[in-house]
Amino acid sequence: MRVRHTAAACTAAVLSLTLAACGGGDDTASPVPSEEVQEFPADSTMAQFADAGKIKVGTKFDQPLFGLKGLSGDPEGFDVEVAKLVAGKLGIEEDGIEFIESISKNRQDFLKNGTVDFIVATYTINAERDTEVDFAGPVVVAGQGILVKEGNPEGIEAAEDLNGKTVCSQEGSTSAKNITSMFPEATLKLLGGYAECADAMRDGTDGIVAVSTDDLILAGIAANNEGDFEVLDATFTEEPYGIGLPEGQEDFCEFVNEVIADAYENGELQKIFDETIGAVVERELEQPEPYGCDT
Repeated sequence: MRVRHTAAACTAAVLSLTLAACGGGDDTASPVPSEEVQEFPADSTMAQFADAGKIKVGTKFDQPLFGLKGLSGDPEGFDVEVAKLVAGKLGIEEDGIEFIESISKNRQDFLKNGTVDFIVATYTINAERDTEVDFAGPVVVAGQGILVKEGNPEGIEAAEDLNGKTVCSQEGSTSAKNITSMFPEATLKLLGGYAECADAMRDGTDGIVAVSTDDLILAGIAANNEGDFEVLDATFTEEPYGIGLPEGQEDFCEFVNEVIADAYENGELQKIFDETIGAVVERELEQPEPYGCDT
C-alpha cells in the first residue's frame, strides 16, 4: 500500500469530513441518468427495487474513507458511493436511498431480517459468512494491517511481533478472528469500533499498543488523526470486500457483479476510489475474480 504523506489538502478534507473536496468539488460519482437504466424482467429482484424507487442500504457511519457521517449528517466515502452507483443503475435517485448504520456484528442479521436490502460496509467475503448471506463482488481487496502510535514506540516490525502484546480490534470482525487464530500469544481487546480502539491505544487503555484491521481502514484512521498514528508496512492477509445480499437473490447478485465489472471497465470505480480512499492511499485498482452467485 502506498500511503500519501504529502497530500495536505486532501488530508485536511478528510479531517473536515468532506472527502469530495479532494476530487474537485462537484465531480464525485452520482447515480447514472435514468435513460441509461435497463429494462428488467417483471418478476426480477431488480424490477421490484426499480418500481419501488427506493432501497435500504447498510453501511458504516464511523469508518473514515468508506462510510463516515459528514457535516451534512449523511455518510460519505467509498462504500457510500459504490452503493449510489448500484442504486443508480436501478434508476433509484439519491433521495430514494436510505442509509442504515450497519456495524460488523449486525450485518448478517440485518440482511436476514430485511432491515436492509444490501450492505456495502468493508464487508470481507468469507466461507463462514457465506453460509448465512450471499455476496456480490469483490469490489476491492484490502489486507489486514497494523496501526501503532506515531514513531512505533513498541518497535513492531512484522505481524508476528503482535505475539505477547495487547492488540485491539472490533467485535464480530474477521480481523479479530485472524488475530486469535494467527497470533495466539497476543492479548486481544475487543471494542465496538476501530476508532474506539485507536482512542484507547492513544490513551494507553488496557495496555493496548496496536490496532489491527484492514490497511485501507487504518489509513483512514491515521489520516483522521494526523500525527498520532502510523500504519505499518506489514499486511498479512487478503480481505476481499464484497456487497452483502440476502440469500436467494441470484439475479440481483449477477446484476451487481455486472455493475462492478462495468465500473472497472469504464473507470467509474477508479474515480470513486480516487475521490475517497485516494485522499490518503494511492492505488491502481485491478478487478478481483468474482466470488460467484450460486445460492
